[in-house]
Amino acid sequence: MTQLTEIVLAALLLIDLALVATSRMLPCIKLAAMHGILIGIFPLALWGSKIGGMPHTEVLIVALIGVVVKGMLLPYLLKMAMFHAKVKRELEPLVGYAGSLALVVALSGMAFYFWIRSGVVPPGSPLLAAPVAFTSMIAGLFIVIARKKALTQVVGFLIFENGITVFGMGMAVECGLLVELGILLDVLVLVFVMGIAMFHINREFSHIDSDRLNHLTEVEEDENDDSGESEVKA
Repeated sequence: MTQLTEIVLAALLLIDLALVATSRMLPCIKLAAMHGILIGIFPLALWGSKIGGMPHTEVLIVALIGVVVKGMLLPYLLKMAMFHAKVKRELEPLVGYAGSLALVVALSGMAFYFWIRSGVVPPGSPLLAAPVAFTSMIAGLFIVIARKKALTQVVGFLIFENGITVFGMGMAVECGLLVELGILLDVLVLVFVMGIAMFHINREFSHIDSDRLNHLTEVEEDENDDSGESEVKA
């Protein structure tokens, strides 16, 4: 089972790197779904490598949440939001995809280096669990910051949350349920709110580019200033 744990961690790492280099929205959501399914498999593999035997009920619940909610439900909701908003790809990221990949790889390499050099791995925990978790958090935050589409930013937030989950389970598989349930409600609320917001925004505007929405606020402020000056002159 130790080999299965390493395979899952390696797959999570590859998906993290693929996400920051992906411009098309549907493949991005599919990668996020695969990420969620692996999050569900991870505690089972981790339990087998640490303890063995039949997993406890808490571990089975965490695995079920990962596969059903993160691997199926949330990606389905994101896909529906994508179709309603008619968004197919991220056209103008703040950081280019080649530069994004290079930066995340560099930060990931630093995470691996410092964690392995620190020698603070808890007994029985996979050596690569923490650096892979850090990579997921870095990739998720980077997507939130460097992408303009609200839908892509939601995907980034989900990957960031998955990174926290991997770190919590990797350090203490018995307490993984506390980490998972403590964050899952926030994620569900975020996805529902963002889905509703994107649907209504798309009804009023031809895009859901968050950068353009900021520009809209500036235009409204300028119009208010102009109307105030006109009143003073009158």
